[in-house]
Amino acid sequence: MGHTVITGGAGFLGSHLCEAFLARGDRVTAVDNLITGSYENIRHLDERDDFEFIKRDVTQGVFLTGPVDNVLHFASPASPLGYLQMPIQTLKVGALGTHCALGLARAKGAKFLLASTSEIYGDPEITPQPESYWGRVNTIGPRGVYDEAKRFAESMTVAYRRMHGLETQIVRIFNTYGPRMAIEDGRALPAFVTAAIKGNPLTIFGTGEQTRSFCYVDDTIRGIVAVLDKGDGDPVNVGSPGEMTILEFANLIIELSQSGSTIVHEDAMEDDPQRREPVIDRARALGWQPEVPLREGLEKTIAWFREALHANAQS
Repeated sequence: MGHTVITGGAGFLGSHLCEAFLARGDRVTAVDNLITGSYENIRHLDERDDFEFIKRDVTQGVFLTGPVDNVLHFASPASPLGYLQMPIQTLKVGALGTHCALGLARAKGAKFLLASTSEIYGDPEITPQPESYWGRVNTIGPRGVYDEAKRFAESMTVAYRRMHGLETQIVRIFNTYGPRMAIEDGRALPAFVTAAIKGNPLTIFGTGEQTRSFCYVDDTIRGIVAVLDKGDGDPVNVGSPGEMTILEFANLIIELSQSGSTIVHEDAMEDDPQRREPVIDRARALGWQPEVPLREGLEKTIAWFREALHANAQS
């Protein structure tokens, strides 16, 4: 049995990772300051002897006794709503938080995995995006705080690998959806699903011709674990190659929700990427590819949102 530390362990992806490593037989320590994560995501784990939750800001350092085998750094606001409201915290967790998490891994001789993002590609000039593409990011735009925090985090991770011989991996995560997404997340799926369930209009920023690809959370978690176990240190895209327009996606949500909602348009958001789709050849070489069809994953997600919204209404 190993010991895996997950920063951001009470977040959407972090909480699913906690379950995945517990299922592997590891002891898991989740570290989270709960500014965007939720204790409710891990409440069902907190009575287990092989699970520990530490409420702490990773930028202040993480100090643990005993051995650690894996450090997965997932702490960061990840939605535009989060990082636009907390730009400095986002930059700090990408820089200082990554430094502290790497320091823990180095001190313990542990493997380190960085949760990077498709946003490091910015508003790309090529589609789909391979890991060899360096990206096009507006460093001083509103989204730059997240994009550049992750780009810096990648550079820091590679520096530790080169200078200290630390075993590191980088996973560039594309749009992931599923149960435990924050209802007030601000990204397209939670906003669309919540509106559709309530019968409210779905708001699209811009024409809706901008594209995204969506990967179900179970597939993304499998991909992350595959990169940790089998990666060679180079960045690996984890996401679904199925590109679709935001307008198509909104209509699909309305259909699957059996909603009478309409669609309204507002002004486009600044620096909103117009294309987003991964090349996943590196991930496939590790034996991974997405398996859950979009409709199936969305049906599960919509069902979870119905329950969560009902519970919120009753509380």
